[in-house]
Amino acid sequence: MRAAVFDRFGPPDVLRLAELPDPEPGPGQVRVRVHAAGVQPFDVGVRRGRMAPVPVRFPQQVGQEYSGVVDKLGAGVTGTGLVAGAAVLGSTMMNGQATHVVVDATTVVPKPPELDFATAAALVAAAQTASGALRELGVGEGDVLLVHAAAGSVGTIATQLARLAGASVIGTASPGNHDYLRQLGAVPVAYGPGLVADVRAIGPVTVALDAAGREAIAQSVKLGVPRDRIGTIVDDKAAAEHGARVVRPARSPVRLAEVVGLAARGLVTMPVRPYPLAEVVQAHAAVESRHGRGKVVLIVEP
Repeated sequence: MRAAVFDRFGPPDVLRLAELPDPEPGPGQVRVRVHAAGVQPFDVGVRRGRMAPVPVRFPQQVGQEYSGVVDKLGAGVTGTGLVAGAAVLGSTMMNGQATHVVVDATTVVPKPPELDFATAAALVAAAQTASGALRELGVGEGDVLLVHAAAGSVGTIATQLARLAGASVIGTASPGNHDYLRQLGAVPVAYGPGLVADVRAIGPVTVALDAAGREAIAQSVKLGVPRDRIGTIVDDKAAAEHGARVVRPARSPVRLAEVVGLAARGLVTMPVRPYPLAEVVQAHAAVESRHGRGKVVLIVEP
């Protein structure tokens, strides 16, 4: 199989494509021929050597989310409903950006025919993170949610799920993404020193989700959001400093399937920025730039 690997920590250009032995599924596992694989900030952190708890062994593969077609079953999988040829998506760990991935059958989610493979892969991490974070913060009817970095993948899903739950949403983004946030149903505000005043002019905020880091938690505190309703997925240090919450929910195929079902019905959307697998360096650079909307996805098999 072909896989993106890196041999040392560093910038995107430490990545290369390597030929590796095809993985074989063990008991309770399936092998998936990958059609598309998401790229996320977690991948950047591991490649940069900033994720100390994650074990790394060079040459190290990378990638946490995939979509594709089951092409081999391990022992004990027969009878679970998974068959060779089934279109699926799901989470993995440090091996998704490759032509094949082996995963536990219990983690696999069926891909609805209404979604293409790129969109399915784009939903994997963002759907689980956003849905879990909103549940932990108790976002619901009547809330006014401030989403920091609302145009990114997690922000995109969080904004739409909050709106479906009956909340109003104010989203922060660069001015070039303000029309996009309006399409999602959010009131946009620009990053920067004027953010607090701009949000106050719109009205009081009851809950905040930080997917941006930097000053986002401090700004949420200034806006009077209760600290137990300020959650971050990116800034543990600021959360500890201000008494806010780290909302980093565990992976959940059940929650993923729920959001995928909404997407299949057209109730949740995710813009995809596609790159061929051969352009993995450029794809990682795009994520690392912290610009753009939606999700960067590697197209492994057109």
